[in-house]
Amino acid sequence: MFITAVPSPAGRGEKQKAMIPTSNPEHGHSKIIQQVRWHDHHDPHHGEFHLSDVILGGQDGLVNVLGVILGVAAATADARIVIAAGLAATFAESISMGAVAYTSTLAENDLYHSEREREYRHIHLAPDVEVEEIRDIYRKKGFEGETLEKIVETITSNPDVWVNVMMSEEFQLTPPEKSKALNSALLVGFSALVGSFIPLFPFFFWTVNLSIVLSILIAALTLFIVGVYKARVTVGKPFRSGLEMAVIGTLSALAGYAVGLIFKVPTAP
Repeated sequence: MFITAVPSPAGRGEKQKAMIPTSNPEHGHSKIIQQVRWHDHHDPHHGEFHLSDVILGGQDGLVNVLGVILGVAAATADARIVIAAGLAATFAESISMGAVAYTSTLAENDLYHSEREREYRHIHLAPDVEVEEIRDIYRKKGFEGETLEKIVETITSNPDVWVNVMMSEEFQLTPPEKSKALNSALLVGFSALVGSFIPLFPFFFWTVNLSIVLSILIAALTLFIVGVYKARVTVGKPFRSGLEMAVIGTLSALAGYAVGLIFKVPTAP
């Protein structure tokens, strides 16, 4: 007969304590460092990056000027006329796009402040309606009961906070900075200028017929690269985004070529 020693309750308790992992301050600190590195370096937020302004100006300048020079090139074989038309369109387009960016930013600023003043009037003259709107906003976010009522009470106790919440949650409006209107105008205008020169470049060095082909290819490749980059910086499939931008831009510009063919200057005998 064999007798097996059974650990005492106290002994089992000590063994269980030994098996429980204890928190290691150094391990926790290292884990935080790894997370910070991943958060800040491997997958950082891009912050304030005027990608939309760059694409708006660059794409608009490239496609518009490409359409103009293709139309003129289809109508005449004189490279000087094509270049003159392209340069005129380049500078007119750049100045126009910059002006539009400036005035649209100012318009957004005016709209925001107009709606903000209206919201102050609403919480003063129709507070019950506005309180219910706040309640409905946070009910849709999943809050109920006492928690929901506490949120509503906290927000509506301060008119400024109340209006700010309504502006961002109900109208999806953020306060624009009027001082950035000029920066946006310069960025859009400069992007349009750079984009406009891309399809015009071949006409300075080669014949009109060859330049037409090169201009289309260079413009399509540029649009494709921009589309791929946009998808990588934001979201989406890079190849699909690049292909869409290249096809849409090229087809839009070819409309100018079609118009040029209609008014083609006959070759002198």
